[in-house]
Amino acid sequence: MEVWTVANQKGGVGKTTTTIALAGLLAERGNRVLLVDTDPHASLTYYFGVESEDLDLSVYDLFTQVSSKEQILQSLCPTQYENIDILPATMGLATLDRSLGAKGGMGLVLKKAMLKLSDSYDIVLIDCPPILGVLMVNALAAADRILVPVQTEFLALKGLYRMIKTMDMMQVEQDKPFKYTIIPTMFDKRTKASLLAYQQLQETYQEKVWSGVIPVDTNFRNASLAQQVPSHYAENTRGVLAYRNLLEYLLKISQRSIK
Repeated sequence: MEVWTVANQKGGVGKTTTTIALAGLLAERGNRVLLVDTDPHASLTYYFGVESEDLDLSVYDLFTQVSSKEQILQSLCPTQYENIDILPATMGLATLDRSLGAKGGMGLVLKKAMLKLSDSYDIVLIDCPPILGVLMVNALAAADRILVPVQTEFLALKGLYRMIKTMDMMQVEQDKPFKYTIIPTMFDKRTKASLLAYQQLQETYQEKVWSGVIPVDTNFRNASLAQQVPSHYAENTRGVLAYRNLLEYLLKISQRSIK
């Protein structure tokens, strides 16, 4: 099993869209996919029609009680897609930094939980909140690879700088080199701002930047409205084709064998 964490300390850059699009494509290839929603807003959870406030168990319970493999499995929700399950979020996650932030040993909760599921799934995709705290620290520590979506505009590049600094600090503390890929998103070739931001990304971060781009595509919004993964809603749109190319690249550089 491989874990990909989708993270950025700026909101609105395409983290949840990237998580969902890749999950749909991986499941389409026959992989058993687990989605983990660590954002208290629970956008990923709601996307698949799961009403988070009606749940008995969620990601929150991993942090507040000792969880066996059986308890974790009981926390999972199936989706309408055969190969995709979700470990949902609830608003209770917003209280974790206050209640657990100063408590020792809380940075590896998610990693330990995922290890217990290693024979149940081929790949885990973790969607992060845009705030550095217990949840993002856990998601980064659990990752085999970190995917950093970055909107191709200059304010988003400032957010990327903060994200890279966060990973640098965690690498020192955990003595763990992070493998990460920067993904240019919301690219609009008609605008000078997008073109210049993309050029700066490549010049500054070089081989860390995926050579392709995820373009602006209204079908992502329409797929969300229909609560369908983009590749199921409109399989040949430019946005889906871009995510297919991204997935091929990620599989090529993956540490483990994924279909």
